[in-house]
Amino acid sequence: MNLVYGVKDRPPFGKTLLFALQQVLAILAATIAVPAIIGNGMSQSAALFGAGVGTLVYLCFTKFKSPVFLGSSFAFIGPMFAAFAGAVTAEAGFTGLVLGAVFAGLVYVVLAAVVKAVGVGWINRLMPPVVIGPTVAIIGLSLAGNAVANSFGMGSPAGDGYTLTLGTAVNLICALVTLLTVIFCSVKGKKMMTQIPFIIGILAGYLCAMVFTLIGRASANESLLILDFGAFANMQWVPDFTFLKAAKGLKDISAQYVATIAVAYVPVAFVVFAEHIADHKNLSSIIGHELLEDPGLHRTLLGDGVGSIAGAFFGGCPNTTYGESVGCVAISGNASVITIVVTAVMCIIASFFGPFVTFLSTIPTCVMGGVCITLYGFIAVSGLKMLQPVNLNDNRNLFTASSILIAGIGGMTIHIGSVTLTEVACALLLGILVNVLFNRNEGSQKQ
Repeated sequence: MNLVYGVKDRPPFGKTLLFALQQVLAILAATIAVPAIIGNGMSQSAALFGAGVGTLVYLCFTKFKSPVFLGSSFAFIGPMFAAFAGAVTAEAGFTGLVLGAVFAGLVYVVLAAVVKAVGVGWINRLMPPVVIGPTVAIIGLSLAGNAVANSFGMGSPAGDGYTLTLGTAVNLICALVTLLTVIFCSVKGKKMMTQIPFIIGILAGYLCAMVFTLIGRASANESLLILDFGAFANMQWVPDFTFLKAAKGLKDISAQYVATIAVAYVPVAFVVFAEHIADHKNLSSIIGHELLEDPGLHRTLLGDGVGSIAGAFFGGCPNTTYGESVGCVAISGNASVITIVVTAVMCIIASFFGPFVTFLSTIPTCVMGGVCITLYGFIAVSGLKMLQPVNLNDNRNLFTASSILIAGIGGMTIHIGSVTLTEVACALLLGILVNVLFNRNEGSQKQ
């Protein structure tokens, strides 16, 4: 891609701050959503702090060559619920969160050691462009329902469509204002506008939501009240770090509980491994540098694993590379790793400043929906671009790619006990199977 700033470039200080703020806005909703979903006293500020720390750890392990932010992983929501469900006390539940992150991180360490010993050639053979391209596309497409639901002001997709009422219509208008502003800045904007389209788009959507909210208050119409400033009433000034509560719960854990945590977390870590590869393949195509070779998959795995442990130690949530961050890099054309460093530091500092975190949390769901349509869509298109060198007139390639797309879009999610194979993981495994059985000896880029 035509990048404005490469990985090693250093944008001017003022621009770097703006780029970092844009990254914060892109990753914020998902990062603080996980502790909100889990509840049980988990702190959103601490999750933001942990994400910042985890990202810095990741950057150190990857020699500052991989410009991506690590945030709270949705894949571990099930195991995190299990940690609290099986705990004798609330404090023991927090101990379980830290132990679980350690188990998951150790899986990454073991995988990193294996990759270091045998190399990544086997990965390229198992996951050539005809497999990894559609899988990356599924990462974006699997999130499409959430982006649309958010655009209507809803937290989760509606299975039977959306009824257009005054409330949903107003939310949709704000989402469209955000979306169109982002597109306009990226396509028609001049100079700096093309590099910070998300900041401008979110501000436009927020302003639109504020107008509707003011009209709603004046007319006493609750359907127009999009902005909710009630969060400021219970504002948290200092992060409530996980390790402080976990230390109190050490006395309440047993060997059986530790085994339960291991069983809940370890299999999920193997599932996330597949998504880890897909994310880094996508980022590699964007920055024009193969990250699985340099700094190497073993380093990205170590960074992700140890970063998850560090993040959970402070915030309770294992971290993972964020597609929103990758999309932000691609659309803004800024791959400077310095921006990611400043983003991480900004998250750490902001976690101690209650009004800032609370203000960011008041950004309406519909506004973030408009932003996410572009972010998730860009991830999907990036995956499809990887198919360009693949000869889809060859039925072996055609069936491999189509199997992945249909399994992923169709929502092939499988629950095996407490382990959930996401649609991305299922689609990737199916694609690998089809490719190995029918395309193994011929290659998957035959022209």
